[in-house]
Amino acid sequence: MRARPPQSIVPRMLRVRGAASAADPDTVTLPAPQTRTAPARPWNVIVWDDPINLMSYVVYVFQKLFGFSEAVANEKMLEVHNEGRSVVASCEREKAEFYVTRLHAYGLQATLEQVAG
Repeated sequence: MRARPPQSIVPRMLRVRGAASAADPDTVTLPAPQTRTAPARPWNVIVWDDPINLMSYVVYVFQKLFGFSEAVANEKMLEVHNEGRSVVASCEREKAEFYVTRLHAYGLQATLEQVAG
């Protein structure tokens, strides 16, 4: 037959209630459930027109960096050329910052803009 440990060694079970009182030190108060937050608004990667880079080079960069087909890359390049800017990606901030950094490394002018909402 197994001996039982002394009662002082056996921990008591804690009761869980909504609010603790000073008279009941074994009561655990749970935090209020967290509310859900809306997902963060995406950020646009904007490429700006410049007089330095050739149109064929801009098409090449768009294909290489974003994986655009030649037709889509040409369309975006013409938008940059004719309208002065083009939104080439819309994603979370960290990825958008990565794209802007890479576009700068290729010699293109690019900025971030948070999507209005």
